[in-house]
Amino acid sequence: MSVSGTSARGKRRVRVLMVLLASSATAASDEGLVETYRSGQASWPPAMVDDGVAYDPLAPLPDEIPFPEDNPYTEARKVLGKQLFFDRRLSRSRQIACASCHDPDLGWADGRKQSIGHNRLEGDMNAPTVVNAAYLEEIFWDGRVASLEAQVVASWTNPREMAAELPAAVGRIQAIAGYQPLFTEAFGDQAVTADRIAAAIATFVRTLRLANTDFDRFMRGDSGALTDQQIRGLHLFRTRARCINCHHGPQLSDGNYHHLGTSFHNVGNFQGRYRVTGEAADVGAFRTPSLRGALSTTPFTHSGMVEDVDMLMALYNMGWWQNAELEDKGNDIPTAQLSPLIQPLDLDEQDIEALKAFLESLDGHMPYMDPPEELE
Repeated sequence: MSVSGTSARGKRRVRVLMVLLASSATAASDEGLVETYRSGQASWPPAMVDDGVAYDPLAPLPDEIPFPEDNPYTEARKVLGKQLFFDRRLSRSRQIACASCHDPDLGWADGRKQSIGHNRLEGDMNAPTVVNAAYLEEIFWDGRVASLEAQVVASWTNPREMAAELPAAVGRIQAIAGYQPLFTEAFGDQAVTADRIAAAIATFVRTLRLANTDFDRFMRGDSGALTDQQIRGLHLFRTRARCINCHHGPQLSDGNYHHLGTSFHNVGNFQGRYRVTGEAADVGAFRTPSLRGALSTTPFTHSGMVEDVDMLMALYNMGWWQNAELEDKGNDIPTAQLSPLIQPLDLDEQDIEALKAFLESLDGHMPYMDPPEELE
């Protein structure tokens, strides 16, 4: 046997040993990281947030639902609101209810890129879930209203949604005998008004909560509520994956507006927050959605163009579409610029699987109910 052959085998053994030692060290480090997270948030490594980001620590959803002073919670208003939420007779065609686009079977969304409204018209946005909407300070993807009551009226009268003429819609509900005792219980008399209808529906929607997730239990001190892989995903979420820049606080949303660069693909006239503010910096910027229950509400983003979580992860990993030359952009919002918070991530397959596992900890407990019987 030659000396050179022995030397080659020895080098291979050294390389194998080095790989094994590195793997062992990584496993030990990984195990230590998991235990650090299980020991409580005070021990966690610092979140990696960009300069200028107003970061709120991750937290469980508050137990208290914020009801406004001018529309306080009562069980009677909730019951009435539920009945109205599922009633198609509120719409001009008598074929579209709030639940048509916010279906409890579909995570209180509708599973479409854009919803189908009056006269089969396609909406201009993906319908977001209404679960946890009670905690939103600004509503719709562009944040154009500040209360659920206003949101109800806006969707109720939108010609591409329910297209209601309010006097006619109110009259139809007033004429239904079964509603009379419900309005009396909720408001003190039988009078039906658009404001009362909106108040009742808003009350019902505020009670739709996704709060007791595995993530919430983990944040409340149940150290075994998350798997090791989910904890690795949580760590990535707070650090290298950069999710924490926009998704933080109890709602896992900063409530702000960001442009993801989707105008590159000319997917629609999505002016975003610009429609509200008129500020050039807001062109193409949309509200950061909460990640609570997100996996139950595909497709994703304001345009509904992202079909599933694998596509979503791939887009964020590549940094979406980094700013292209203006002539190469789509013609819908050519002046929009990608948010500086969006950067290529260089995550590997294990990282992505861990992030997906963490997102699963935010899901799985969506509220569900059967539609009530239609009143006569």
